Amino acid sequence: MSKKVLVVDDDQDVRSFVVTVLEENQYMPLVAQDGIEGFEMIEKEKPDLVILDVLMPRGSGIRLYRKLKTDKNFNQIPIIMFTGITLRSFLKSQKALEEFKGGEVPEPDIYLEKPVEPEELIAAIKKKLG
Repeated sequence: MSKKVLVVDDDQDVRSFVVTVLEENQYMPLVAQDGIEGFEMIEKEKPDLVILDVLMPRGSGIRLYRKLKTDKNFNQIPIIMFTGITLRSFLKSQKALEEFKGGEVPEPDIYLEKPVEPEELIAAIKKKLG
């Protein structure tokens, strides 16, 4: 059975690009348009990996990342941040959230800034899933 990879991004073109890369490499893509839909999909489908955008109009990737990394039911799911936001900006956002919610959130294992080549994306996916 192929591994399930959830793509959470509000941009249809990005979702199509990532889904194509996944299918070409025998992964089963799942898609969500925002963080709220993404979390529902994670609860329902239990993906092996999440590819997560940061800025989305409904349910930001920053909040979803924090939720997943601080919940014992989901904190083992590997996450690839795939976004146009710099890592430094992302980490500042996490720091701001910590001030309100308490508790540290680990830095993302893999942080890819858009745009990326398909080879770079699949290398990151294989690093997490084999």
